Amino acid sequence: MEIQLQELIDRIKKDGVEAAEAESEAIISAAKDEAEKIVARAKEEAEKILSDAKNETERLVRSGEDSLRQAGRNLLISFRESVTRELNVILTENVNSVYSSEDFVQLIRDVVTGFAARSDASDICVVLNSESLAAFERSMLAALKEKLLCSVTLKASDNFDGGFRISVNNGSAYYDYSTESVVEMLSNYLTPRIIKLLKEA
Repeated sequence: MEIQLQELIDRIKKDGVEAAEAESEAIISAAKDEAEKIVARAKEEAEKILSDAKNETERLVRSGEDSLRQAGRNLLISFRESVTRELNVILTENVNSVYSSEDFVQLIRDVVTGFAARSDASDICVVLNSESLAAFERSMLAALKEKLLCSVTLKASDNFDGGFRISVNNGSAYYDYSTESVVEMLSNYLTPRIIKLLKEA
């Protein structure tokens, strides 16, 4: 009986050990599987984090480049506007200089004479600001009326600073030689050429 008991004990030990080993192997296998799943999830998350970081970096780089391009365009536009403003200041100074010189009266005389020589021009009206009108009347009106066959009317208008405006045929044709108009015309002519020079520089 002692032998049977020993066999029974040995068998219980063997079955217990085998069961423990089997359970241990199952636990180890499950742990390995779980570890592999955790590692796989960690790799996926790491790849997603890297991909998101790369995409965000690329977005930030593109955004930075776009911002630099926009800043460059804004700087160029600002510079062009500054050059245009300076050009207008220079043109205004030069036109005002011509319009305030002794040559101004002669300029008006030449323009009126040119209009009077046209067969389709009659009733010439010269509009000047008050100050220019007084100076013009003193120096040229008598000479102009004697030289020209058509009538010349002088009018004062303080709606502009300098220069003059001429209308013919009772106002049916109107020509603006005011400081503002001449500066605008010269600026419209010169600004595109200056911008072209800036682009070439």
